[in-house]
Amino acid sequence: MHKTFSQPPNPETLYQYLVKNFPGGTYHSAYEAGFCGYWIHNKLKSLGVSSMVVNPADIPTTNKEKDQKDDTRDSIKIARSLRNNELTPIYVPSLKTLEDRTLVRTRSMLVKDITRYKNRIKSFLYFHGIKIPDSLSNNSSHWSKHFTDWLEKIDMTEQSGKESLNLLITTVKILRVSLLKTTKQIKELSKTEFYKVNIELLRSVPGIGFITALTILTELENINRFGNIDNLCGFIGLLPSKYTSGEKDVTGNLTKRGHNVLRSAFIESAWVAARLDPALIKSYNSYCKRMEPNKAIIRIARKLLSRISYVLKNKQPYVFVIVK
Repeated sequence: MHKTFSQPPNPETLYQYLVKNFPGGTYHSAYEAGFCGYWIHNKLKSLGVSSMVVNPADIPTTNKEKDQKDDTRDSIKIARSLRNNELTPIYVPSLKTLEDRTLVRTRSMLVKDITRYKNRIKSFLYFHGIKIPDSLSNNSSHWSKHFTDWLEKIDMTEQSGKESLNLLITTVKILRVSLLKTTKQIKELSKTEFYKVNIELLRSVPGIGFITALTILTELENINRFGNIDNLCGFIGLLPSKYTSGEKDVTGNLTKRGHNVLRSAFIESAWVAARLDPALIKSYNSYCKRMEPNKAIIRIARKLLSRISYVLKNKQPYVFVIVK
């Protein structure tokens, strides 16, 4: 232990401190993965510092450190574990993958924002007792051009009410234009030489479209870094929690640890695949005889993940199996 101190969160400042106080030394650093991403890690490595980024849940922590958590204790805990070689670094993607991933995630964010504002408009209508016409009340008509035209023609008692509704409608329009533009950019990205072959392989698997395919490629980057399908399922979060003690053996729900973006994508794709792939249709129907559909679809998602892993590792398109 040298000493505990505070400094600006700047890699160059840390490096200058190390060079000044420990000239000619070999420098090692570790920090928790978080909102700041990997730029600090990349900068430290460029300065000659052996850096690693770790999952906060993987840092050995005593019960006292859990009850008395603060930045000072956390830094000492990480330094202690780094010195004892108790830390396992997480995988750090390339800069290209990180920036391509940002584009795909931005589209997902826009979809959520559009849904949020649509719900706000519905709440506005309910709050003011405005009933949606029967001709526009079904889901296929919602947010069509006719529905939007009807919204814009709604009369309110006061101008302030009309302006409030118009602002919500305008925001949805702007977001939809941004979504369309982002989707086109993602489509162009999927056609580049870097992704084209793997995109075609993934789209041969039922339930996988070009958005989901690019999501998989940018979130995983390298499928070969997973030794087996269990490791891949564990990373995504498609493994159940388990508690075994003596004669007690309990298998619970999905573990909380996982990759939320990929887990959602695979479960959503599994619902589609369970209607298209004869083998998965048969498996799904078999599972539903002894468990709830929501649990059965998790098993289908794992089977789908196995198919995706196979086509990417072997560079062979998926072939449907005829089930008798």
